Amino acid sequence: MQKSILFLLLFVYSFCFAQQNTEINTALEQWHKAAADADFEAYFGLMTEDAIFIGTDPTENWNNSEFKAFAKPYFDKGKAWSFSTLERNIFAQKESDIAWFDELLDTQMGICRGSGVIQKTANGWKVKHYVLSIAIPNKNVAEITKLKEGFDTALMQKLRAPKN
Repeated sequence: MQKSILFLLLFVYSFCFAQQNTEINTALEQWHKAAADADFEAYFGLMTEDAIFIGTDPTENWNNSEFKAFAKPYFDKGKAWSFSTLERNIFAQKESDIAWFDELLDTQMGICRGSGVIQKTANGWKVKHYVLSIAIPNKNVAEITKLKEGFDTALMQKLRAPKN
């Protein structure tokens, strides 16, 4: 009897957890599709009001309103960006309204890695924090480091400068 109850509880927990992951995966797929379709309202509707988006450039660390201002011209032209999922891992605690994920994406920049935090709201799961990185194979790091050396040096000097 106890084994049956334990098995049933594990089954229910596994089902609920799988359903939660399915909902998160669906929300992320809809978010990426909204960008590919240049659907500004749908894209930003799948982000929390206090969302943060960190892009591939070291100067791209935007709150939601800053990211909207950056992205609007791309969406208005009818062509934002198109990312398709190659792989995704979702992590969540039981009965939590917060989950985190990482994903490999096929993009116009080649393979990129996205990672973030997604929050369950009254209107479903929404992206709260997202980081997009260009994935560089280890064997190419030296040449990429050399290529961006001037930019990095100038930005590091600016960031290390005393603030007034």
